[in-house]
Amino acid sequence: MIRLPKITASQLLPCLSWAREYNRDMALKDGLAAVIVTLMLIPQSLAYAMLAGLPPVIGLYASILPLIAYALFGTSRALAVGPVAVVSLMTGAILMPLFPAGSAEYVQAAMLMAMLSGLILIGMSLLRLGFLVNFLSHPVVSGFVTASGILITLGQLRHILGIKAGGDTAFELLASTLEGLGATNLPTLLIGLGSIAFLYLARKQGKSFLEAIGLSTGAAANLSRAAPVLALVVTAALVAWLNLAEAGVPVVGQVPTGLPSLQLPTFDLALIYQLLPGAVLISLVGFMESVSVAQTFAARRRQRIHPNQELSALGSANIASAISGGMPVTGGFSRSVVSFEAGAQTPLAGALSALGIGVTVMFFTPLFESLPRAVLAATIIVAVLTLVDLRAIGRTWKYSRQDGLALIATLVGVLVVGVETGIILGLALSLLLFLWRTSKPHMAVVGQLPGSQHFRNEERFHVVQSPHVLTVRVDESLYFPNARYLEDRIAALVESHPGIDALVLMCPGVNLIDASALESLEAINERLGTAGITLHLSEVKGPVMDQLHKSHLLQQLTGNVYLSQYEAMAALDPETTQRTLATKAEACAKKQPMEEQQS
Repeated sequence: MIRLPKITASQLLPCLSWAREYNRDMALKDGLAAVIVTLMLIPQSLAYAMLAGLPPVIGLYASILPLIAYALFGTSRALAVGPVAVVSLMTGAILMPLFPAGSAEYVQAAMLMAMLSGLILIGMSLLRLGFLVNFLSHPVVSGFVTASGILITLGQLRHILGIKAGGDTAFELLASTLEGLGATNLPTLLIGLGSIAFLYLARKQGKSFLEAIGLSTGAAANLSRAAPVLALVVTAALVAWLNLAEAGVPVVGQVPTGLPSLQLPTFDLALIYQLLPGAVLISLVGFMESVSVAQTFAARRRQRIHPNQELSALGSANIASAISGGMPVTGGFSRSVVSFEAGAQTPLAGALSALGIGVTVMFFTPLFESLPRAVLAATIIVAVLTLVDLRAIGRTWKYSRQDGLALIATLVGVLVVGVETGIILGLALSLLLFLWRTSKPHMAVVGQLPGSQHFRNEERFHVVQSPHVLTVRVDESLYFPNARYLEDRIAALVESHPGIDALVLMCPGVNLIDASALESLEAINERLGTAGITLHLSEVKGPVMDQLHKSHLLQQLTGNVYLSQYEAMAALDPETTQRTLATKAEACAKKQPMEEQQS
């Protein structure tokens, strides 16, 4: 009879764990954080919906029910969920080739994308597949994020200039923008550049300025974060007062008032097949960004998050977004920083922010009609330029050329080919480079350090080797890409040491021996046996031994398995081993840089 694991109410609804200890002080802190995050969410939600090619109000819709869903199911107490720059860019990149931006079909496809992403995330949670995000290596993510920041900035220049331009790649966007420069709308340009300058200065110097005029540090920090809202209010009032819309300044226009109606997106099987690969990528990238942010803030407060539960929470948030007319969402870094620093104690701060957005949608959307699109573009540009880190290319290349190559390939791929293709290219190259690196594992001939029971690489230390026993240390797991290399390397070492009658494979770095490597070990054992050489193993880890016990290798092995390398040498060549142990240790290490003397 199969026993299913017991699931507690707190596991199903993590909100119960903090609800039991909720008090007035926590409520006040959550309320203050909610006000501040709401002020930040309004311009960001409008801007990121525009970035995704959707009507701006869709961003507000995506900032209501998803926040409530995450408050119920999320395990992070500081993560703020909603539309984010990178996911919005990916959404637009996937949908724009299929439908006219902003059309009813486009909006339905965005809802379907959110639904698919939510179902994928929940499916990953049920199957405990959170580990898949580890295949997105840091260099690939760094290259993707930097390229996305550049693409987003180039894509928003048309709104700053008030011209028509478009494209999927950096070259297309740049070429179409340069082509349209002659049609630049001067009032739009002034609004856009002025907004960029104001938002940048507010981000960099706003807090210091407010402190200088007498505000407390906390008040100055909170007020400086409201700068985007101030920019929206001032520019909208300016456009309405000077009637700049008639002068060609693009504005948001009429925004529906009232909460969105709850409905399922249209399920078109053919469209699902088209959107599914992109939905998988959005799910992985969004989950990785969200979990990274959540873990950072959890560590600061000595709290824990549960990645598989986070998959369920983000999946629920995306489904909630889909049924409320929204778009794909995830945890955002900038708004989470604001929420954390504003003192948010629980996910209820997010739910209260959702309440604030709901009130805005019900009563204040007419105020957005005169809002210039240039100020939304400025909000996006100032936010995403913090994502661009070109210096990472040099740092990564200097440390590891393989990782640097993966970073550059991802960056160039996203800029030149497109978002989806670029990240797939970087991911594929990263995995190929990993396989290439592990296909030739580091293998060292080791000897005994005089005066000790330790064994080290003969190329880095003055060691004593047995004339009859060759010891080879393997510093990598053994699996199909390196199985053949293991055979060839052992054969070459045996040929270069003709006087040996025993070979010891020292395995402290071997965490896995797969079926291909097992066959190679069996072949090595047979060939050495034919040549009169016994094969021994030492320092084999417990889980690896458990697997070997399921095979015939241990029964066929011509030698023995030893707990330690010293034990192996004491049994196979006791005279040399004891003589070396009695030798006084004098400057055993060769002259090598300190960082190289670890193996």
